[in-house]
Amino acid sequence: MVHLVWKETGLKPHRIERYLASDDPDFESKAADIIGLYLNPPQHLAVFCVDEKTAIQALDRLEPVLPLSPGRAERHGFEYYGHGTLSLNAALDMQSGKVLGKTAARHISQEFVELLAEVVERAPAPEVHIIILDNLSAHKSQVVRDFLAAHPNVHFHFTPTYSAWLHLVEIWVSKVERDVIARGIFTSVKDLARKLRHYSNAYSANAKPIQWKYSDPTRRTPSNVVSATWC
Repeated sequence: MVHLVWKETGLKPHRIERYLASDDPDFESKAADIIGLYLNPPQHLAVFCVDEKTAIQALDRLEPVLPLSPGRAERHGFEYYGHGTLSLNAALDMQSGKVLGKTAARHISQEFVELLAEVVERAPAPEVHIIILDNLSAHKSQVVRDFLAAHPNVHFHFTPTYSAWLHLVEIWVSKVERDVIARGIFTSVKDLARKLRHYSNAYSANAKPIQWKYSDPTRRTPSNVVSATWC
């Protein structure tokens, strides 16, 4: 009877949906800025989304993975050996969809600056480089400020707090998690770094621009703000 009532009323108590609303007081203006770059990207600027995935574990499973078969799910052993961790820094080129991925032993501002320097070096030479990034403390350190002072053509555009859905590079990071890390077997940190670099290079070889859509630009982000951002 309980099952029938749940079915008739459309209730699914076994399901849980999580949400988190941004508490950024400047959410409207920051979101409009980022959405404006996505919906109407400037032709004369190089736009990159930059992010990091930290503390990726190089896990070596002690038992072999048993592949799926008819009527049986893929099975993983419970025990594993951890060889260490590393971080993955990534810069997504909005125009081409290609990703520059760099692994780092530690997650520090210097590694972030080295990624920015390589982005500026590899990208075409427009007048301005736009970097979309989140509010991580490593993005605001003195080392980063010194880099920006030495490269006045590089400008940061921060996403609102708790708004990862506005950060396009998160789509690529989630693919790395699914395609490489979740089912990965890594004999060492060096092996993990090699496989991450291989995936990044293979992805970029067949990359296409991500077509970002926003169903109702008039909601929370007035259309005049979006259009005025890069007119």
